[in-house]
Amino acid sequence: MPHLSDRRPDLLPSVFVALIGMSWGIFWLPMRRLDEIGLGGAWASLAVFVTAMALLLPVIIARWRRLIAGGISLLVTGMIIGGAFALYATALVLTDVVYTILLFYLTPVWGTLLGRIMLGERITRGRLLALILGIAGLFVILGFDRGLPLPRNIGDWMALLSGIGWAYGSLRVYRSETASAWESTTTFFAGGLLVTLGAVLIPIDVTTPSAESLVAATPWLFLLVAVYLIPSFLVILWAASRLSPGRVGLLLMGEVVVGVISAALLTDEPFGGREIIGTILIISAGMIEVMQRLPKPKPATA
Repeated sequence: MPHLSDRRPDLLPSVFVALIGMSWGIFWLPMRRLDEIGLGGAWASLAVFVTAMALLLPVIIARWRRLIAGGISLLVTGMIIGGAFALYATALVLTDVVYTILLFYLTPVWGTLLGRIMLGERITRGRLLALILGIAGLFVILGFDRGLPLPRNIGDWMALLSGIGWAYGSLRVYRSETASAWESTTTFFAGGLLVTLGAVLIPIDVTTPSAESLVAATPWLFLLVAVYLIPSFLVILWAASRLSPGRVGLLLMGEVVVGVISAALLTDEPFGGREIIGTILIISAGMIEVMQRLPKPKPATA
């Protein structure tokens, strides 16, 4: 009798993506903590990427031949995904948590459209239903009375662009046939570092951190990056090489549920009947997507 993982090789990556997506719902907490310490806006993101590159230095030294073999394509993919995450992380401290999450999580739409245009993927009825439920959940949580979730400030624009960038970067990872999760993760943080270096030069009203702030933030940065970010992105980028970008985007929507609930519990952001209905819709979208068998799971390198 064939094992479940043989019949559904997409199932385990899908479950991992869903679980990590839910854990991302509290990512705004350490980012806000860094902001309180004195690392505001893009400076917090820059500190995260610098810390990650320092911790990944042994990996870079040990696997430099594979990194070079990936060529410019691998670096470009890393810059796109890393840049998308850098924009998202920065947006979390520049605008409302809920707006940041909602604008980013138009990602499944971009991922599905890119999959159709660039991969020739068929948009199944199940995928269409999952998209409708997921986006409906976003609108319910946002509140129809506020109108369309249009960007209102630079933080909102960063959140929207981060979702588009993430969808395209996921597509590039999915199409890659050479890079492993380690190479993808390393170039992800390298790309994010380069993009964030440019972001700190944007004239936003955020003060340059003091030496005292950097010292105080160091333990938080180490824990955040070593214990959470590097492991989670290793898994996400491993899974993204096996799942279509539309599916990755849909499964990551669990962050919306956890993010909205955690924001309501720990800040003055609302959570009531509307948010509960939206949560149910988003969870339903994820369940429908996971239940679908991918047409042809793409083999990827380890």
